[in-house]
Amino acid sequence: MSQNTFKKKLKKGNTPKRGNGPRKTIFTWIEEKLNVTGLLGEGVPVQLVPPVGFVVLLALIYIWSNHRAENMVRKIEKVQQEVEDLRADVTTLEAEYMLSSMQSEVAKRVLEKGIEELNQPPIKIEVDK
Repeated sequence: MSQNTFKKKLKKGNTPKRGNGPRKTIFTWIEEKLNVTGLLGEGVPVQLVPPVGFVVLLALIYIWSNHRAENMVRKIEKVQQEVEDLRADVTTLEAEYMLSSMQSEVAKRVLEKGIEELNQPPIKIEVDK
């Protein structure tokens, strides 16, 4: 019988060190808790990986799309509220402007500066050439 030349033999002092028993990874924990070997046998069938991956990708796209849509709705509602506030401000300013431009209001303001309102209409002066 021929000898295995690919496997290197370890020297006595170079034995692999192990901690306090075998390490448990997340995959061994999942395998223990979900009993994956009972469902799939000794391994995952390779032909199931692409369809399952595709379904997972579609689920992630669906979740991302919903998240983005909800953020957009929040932004739209915020902008609509700002527009309503600005519209109310504009309406208030227009009302104040209309009130302040009335003749009686202008007369009250210029009376403080010593200018009086005329009670008679202005006289037209004609000059002969």
